[in-house]
Amino acid sequence: MNFQHEINVAVELARAAGAVLLEHYYSPFLVEQKMNVLDELEEVTAADRDANELIVSRLRQEFPGDGILAEESSDSQHRLDKERVWLIDPMDGTKNFIARDGDFAVQIGLALGGESVVGVVYQPVRDVLYRAARGGGAWIETGSKSAERLVVSEQTNPKEMILVSSRSHRSPRMDRVVRAFGFKNEMWRGSVGVKVGLIVEQQADLYLHLTPGTKEWDTSAPEVILHEAGGRLTDVFGQRLRYNTERDFVRDMEYLRDVHPLSNTEPLLHRTNSYPIGMDQRAERRRHYTPTTTYRLPGTSLLEHTRHHSSEHTTPGRA
Repeated sequence: MNFQHEINVAVELARAAGAVLLEHYYSPFLVEQKMNVLDELEEVTAADRDANELIVSRLRQEFPGDGILAEESSDSQHRLDKERVWLIDPMDGTKNFIARDGDFAVQIGLALGGESVVGVVYQPVRDVLYRAARGGGAWIETGSKSAERLVVSEQTNPKEMILVSSRSHRSPRMDRVVRAFGFKNEMWRGSVGVKVGLIVEQQADLYLHLTPGTKEWDTSAPEVILHEAGGRLTDVFGQRLRYNTERDFVRDMEYLRDVHPLSNTEPLLHRTNSYPIGMDQRAERRRHYTPTTTYRLPGTSLLEHTRHHSSEHTTPGRA
């Protein structure tokens, strides 16, 4: 299936939305707060809403038969009847936007039958754009340079891997997991799209996220870019993510090929106090969320590393 028109529109919109964000970024702006689906307060700005409106209005014109799930738009159950659904994060990394550290991105993804098939991630401050369509490879456009194809690193030894982590979601549990795997190095960045960009550019090898509440618009566009560059996006159990679900966050327990049973991860999870699903007073609310999201290389099975941690086993080869 050819998605060239969808890619062209998404690239144009990502760049246009990025220009809107930069207008706000380099001017004084008001920081507001909103309540997310976990009943937690999150920052939001006029930049988020303006970019969201630009993207959503144009997608409705270009693809009137498609569903849309966007962070700053009201959700509608009608999208569940759609085979094609656009997933929009007009600004992934609002905290970083507010801090003016440049680590934010426009993310536009398209899901077909619950799978991510088109993705565009644009970092306006750095003028770096990543794009991919299922079966067409992953590409990077930097400034006025010609597009270059992206391929992830083939590093499979955790002790030689560079981990990229979130700047804003660090926890003692994450520290324990990082120590257990013994990664070579770690860097801290904002935005899922920025971190996946580092992986597809071979500046990092892996991204771990141990906080609940990952939304579908957080991962849709980055996933297909990573996939087309030769990587994989799963939860910590190796289970595949699905899109256009009844709730607007990433569901758990969807299987990716070549994964191991859930019990294989239990020793490390218990040792690091990381067993995630339904284990606290918010179990009923959190049980639907993906508490741990893993971005890994094709030849790197974190489940294998977990299962054979004491012998420092690694799984060679590409998936």
